[in-house]
Amino acid sequence: MVAEEVHFLMVTAAMQGHLNPMLKLAKRLVSKGIHITLATNDAARHRILNSKVSTTADLTCTALNTTLKPPGISLAFFSDGLSLDFNREGDFDSFAKSLRTIGSKNLSNLITDLTAQNRKFSCVIFGPFTPWVADIAAERGIPCAMLWIQACNVYSAFYHLVKHPNLFPSFDNPDEYVKLPGLQFLRVKDLPFIVLPSTPPVFRQLVSEIVTAIDKIKWVLANSFVELEEEVVKSMDCLHPIHPIGPLVSPVLLGEEDMTAIDNVDMWEAENSCIEWLDKRPPSSVIYISFGSLRGFTQRQMDNLAMGLKNSNRPFLWVIRPKQKNSEKKEAYLPDPFLEETKENGLVVTWCCQEKVLIHKAVGCFITHCGWNSALETVVAGVPVIAYPGWGDQSTDAKFLVDVLKIGVKLKVEDGVASSEEVERCIAEITDGPKAEDIKKRALELNEAATKVVAKGGSSDQTIDQFISDIIGKQF
Repeated sequence: MVAEEVHFLMVTAAMQGHLNPMLKLAKRLVSKGIHITLATNDAARHRILNSKVSTTADLTCTALNTTLKPPGISLAFFSDGLSLDFNREGDFDSFAKSLRTIGSKNLSNLITDLTAQNRKFSCVIFGPFTPWVADIAAERGIPCAMLWIQACNVYSAFYHLVKHPNLFPSFDNPDEYVKLPGLQFLRVKDLPFIVLPSTPPVFRQLVSEIVTAIDKIKWVLANSFVELEEEVVKSMDCLHPIHPIGPLVSPVLLGEEDMTAIDNVDMWEAENSCIEWLDKRPPSSVIYISFGSLRGFTQRQMDNLAMGLKNSNRPFLWVIRPKQKNSEKKEAYLPDPFLEETKENGLVVTWCCQEKVLIHKAVGCFITHCGWNSALETVVAGVPVIAYPGWGDQSTDAKFLVDVLKIGVKLKVEDGVASSEEVERCIAEITDGPKAEDIKKRALELNEAATKVVAKGGSSDQTIDQFISDIIGKQF
């Protein structure tokens, strides 16, 4: 443990998929004796305060679960320059620009205020949506690191896109393989959408800013583990190394028996009824469906998925996010007779505690968009996947889960839509198909590997120890 009080500042955008890995890393660092201030734009405070389960008095309790978190973590907020009801996900271009310009100034002022309160920071750790934090840290002479919250595979693709664009093909043939070190399994259609020429300029600029920030820092920490992505981690050693310190998941997924160890920041209220519902289902019988906090569905996608689930005649738990405030996207609805026709077999909720669901003995597989947080959670839980990627890094993650890790199957799509027959086919394949037992066995093997790497002396635990020693200048 660290002998004297050492403070780290962690900075991330107020998006659930960004906040939760940061929070989990914060708890790991606190367990090593580090004190943490977690700073984010104040949209997070606004959302939490407006949830049904929080009040001003229990803000910190709601966000960080003070009954469970160790002493040493505090929250801080700064304005990103936009109104609290601005649709940041819907207009990411404006959000990114405002966060970079106005938000960076407000964060700098926040650091000044915190420093005046005798909170001297030994290190700043930032997320990929706030690469400008590296400059703020450099101006103040504070050592700096990045927490990469996507797969190491995606880190490599982004780095090579900026540094070695000639390695990429013409993109004309979606089935052409990409000859990148450590990523030989990827074809053009499996690349993160940011790599493709059709990507909006705001995302291309963000990738460029991320790689520029990487060049200014020594440590890039990754929410992954070496045993999961060994080939690509080794391939980056001679360029800019990435240091896996994950999986950053709740302790309950890693063998902690106490279910209260779940420690996510949830922007929406979870419906606890789903756990009671799962308790009444046979082991490994339930199809769990969730596509994260951002992805929306077209009506065709919704109709086909609903029909495929109904025709599979298997129990299912489906998380469907309601339309977000100020969103201009057309909302997709469940077919009228669906809920009535499946009421004996299924449950539809607006949000749930995903980690509690994934470790429930009743869950047999996970139909997922393959966002990296969800991908890691299902790997650690030992649950097979049916991959239905949408945008961002999801196609890359889906390819990795299915063809490299071999813990699932991928829905075949046409124009982004899987047919109801395809949904039904994949459910049958993952549950009763000839490879079902091998898939489940492989998933359980990865569950065991993930548990070992974060234990005392495991690869990820050793990397965190080395990181702390480098920062504070003492042998840990």
